[in-house]
Amino acid sequence: MLDHSTSIKTFHAESKRKLQSVMKVSAWRSGLMAGSTLAGLFSLPVCAQQGDPATPVVVQPGAPGQPTRTLPPSTRAKLPPRSPADVRFMQGMIMHHAQAVEMTALIESHTTNKDLRLLGARISHSQSEEIKFMQRWLATRGEPLSLAMPEMPGMDMSKQPMLMPGMLTPKQMEALRKANSAEFDQLFLTGMIQHHNGALIMVRELFDTAGAGQDAELFNFATDVDSGQRAEIRIMQTMLGEKP
Repeated sequence: MLDHSTSIKTFHAESKRKLQSVMKVSAWRSGLMAGSTLAGLFSLPVCAQQGDPATPVVVQPGAPGQPTRTLPPSTRAKLPPRSPADVRFMQGMIMHHAQAVEMTALIESHTTNKDLRLLGARISHSQSEEIKFMQRWLATRGEPLSLAMPEMPGMDMSKQPMLMPGMLTPKQMEALRKANSAEFDQLFLTGMIQHHNGALIMVRELFDTAGAGQDAELFNFATDVDSGQRAEIRIMQTMLGEKP
């Protein structure tokens, strides 16, 4: 019995030692792996900082059927060419839009017509934002924001200002300021239709000019003006009871 008991105790003691040894080795390996992982993680930023940044590649798409070209890294974007007609169009349209905004500013104090108020708010917001766009377009290209006034001997430009197509004359603007209620509604709608038709003339003249309207931003803007003002003309004609 004593020998059998002693053997069992010896077996348990030996098993315990082996288990402890295995656990130590496992812990050592786990620690080594964790250390290696952390070292790798901490070394990543250092490697990223030490590595040279990749040289940028500038690719110019070719024409249909033609291969692309790889340009030097020093290549810089250039604004598309513009014609004097482009600049005059933007300068003139700023003046044109400014009068439309001035007209809509009269609505609140001159009429209670809800439909006209909604239309006026729409015109005022859209044309104010378009004025900002045109001013940025001109400033980016180093162009003045307003048209150069022609010198005409013997003419007082304060009494006879230069007007873009469709713009209301000083006499028409004075009549609009003095009108109220239904009379104001009539004068506003007929005046704004005249005004919008003038903008359509300006767009047509731009695209009829050789070499003008090639700038992508200007082209998109001019076509938006054309479509937007045509739609508003139809709305105003309906409000007047006219057939579009």
